Amino acid sequence: MKNAMKGSLFLLTILAAAGAGAIEERQSNAAEQTALAVTIYNGDLALVKDARKVKLANGENLLAWRDVSAQIQPETALLRSLDGRRLNLLEQNFDFDLLTPQKLLQESVGESVRVIRHQPITGVEISEYATVLAANEGVVLKFADRVETALPNPGRLAFPGVPAHLRDRPTLSMLFKADVPTPGLFGGNAPSEQNLELSYLTGGLTWKADYVAELSAREDAMDLNGWVTLTNTSGTAYPKARLQLIAGEVNRAQPEMAPAPRMVKAMAMADAAPAMQEEGLFEYHLYTLDRLTTLQDNQTKQVALLSAQKVSVDKEFRIEGGDWYYAGQHGELGKGLKPQVYMEFTNKAEKGEASGLGIPLPKGIVRVYKKDSAGRAQFIGEDRIDHTAKGETVKLKLGEAFDITADKKQTDFQRIAATGFNVRGGVIETAYQMEIRNAKSEKVVVTVVEPIAGEWQMLQESHPHRKDSAHVAKWEVPVPAEGKALLSWRVRVKY
Repeated sequence: MKNAMKGSLFLLTILAAAGAGAIEERQSNAAEQTALAVTIYNGDLALVKDARKVKLANGENLLAWRDVSAQIQPETALLRSLDGRRLNLLEQNFDFDLLTPQKLLQESVGESVRVIRHQPITGVEISEYATVLAANEGVVLKFADRVETALPNPGRLAFPGVPAHLRDRPTLSMLFKADVPTPGLFGGNAPSEQNLELSYLTGGLTWKADYVAELSAREDAMDLNGWVTLTNTSGTAYPKARLQLIAGEVNRAQPEMAPAPRMVKAMAMADAAPAMQEEGLFEYHLYTLDRLTTLQDNQTKQVALLSAQKVSVDKEFRIEGGDWYYAGQHGELGKGLKPQVYMEFTNKAEKGEASGLGIPLPKGIVRVYKKDSAGRAQFIGEDRIDHTAKGETVKLKLGEAFDITADKKQTDFQRIAATGFNVRGGVIETAYQMEIRNAKSEKVVVTVVEPIAGEWQMLQESHPHRKDSAHVAKWEVPVPAEGKALLSWRVRVKY
């Protein structure tokens, strides 16, 4: 009995001595992942939540969490137990100095390496030791009897090992105390599996919305598909991740410079795809992909955002003037002016449609196509939209009209009264005329917009104007097919 007790005490002593040494690093990689979620914000920012099943010992642990983003913001990292265990973080290091042949050579300066030469005729390998003196622009090697400044060709270097701080991939190493159960009296401090989650903010993940619209033959409706374009340059992959997108401008204390935009090929129209689920989150909007997806490193991926058919649109030909010529005498103000072409629609669900529009639209580019007489879709213009709330109007500028032109001139100028020494002020009465020509085979309506500064009064006009705001007059001028129309007006302005 005494011998058995002595044996037990001896075993406990051995186990305690083994545990008193240096903490052994445990490594965790993507193979241990149990769940992965990525939330991407506007402005090169993402939140990663990486859940893994990791073996931990009770007490201090040194854990190397591999396969993190190379652009992680280490100060935002948060490790927590999904099993409710208490974790006390003592230290963490982000090891971004990755292992490469050049890095290994630089870390070996002052150390001895084995230089192996290959004899091309006999095939015999000859090796000798040398000290690495420098590894800046090439390598300098000191042998027992000489110094060489180039590697043997053919030949190679053999290193005794790899420095501990050089990692083959981005790694976050963490030293922490864990309160986890131990497996029995004689199991010592053997590790047990625990569910952990590491969350952190990172750069290198961006998203933007792209929209593809196909205009109907009568140009009164369109089919609209929305896509999300994801770009991953963070230095790691995100396999089978739950993807969420935040639309809105999140305030950041020190915003990073946005990466240069990447060129993306125009997308062809596709069949209707399931829309992403949308919900409000604080003062932003959250879009959730209803399936898991994989984001490979250095990859651009597109996923469906929305699909809407037969969206009502209005077409507008618009000529805008300037307020500068109402205070002076000018004469001709433009020959062959081209109206801008706009398409306008309201972000609302069409009657009888179960899905489509009527959700907040993230900012992005809308590309518009129309089929020609042979049924081939042709690109007719694009414009950028801002974040657009439900019920708001979207106006797209697609280009200039080809078959509609206008000549504009000032026909009269009178200074009714002057104000002090300001020769451009006072009360001014001035008149204008615009001839609009339409070479199309159907009639059109041209919108003429004139910004007028100061206090103004319309004295005469050939068409009734609409006062949209205090300093804007607007006319809707019908122009017959292959004909022309004349718009004239006289206004008195007090500056």
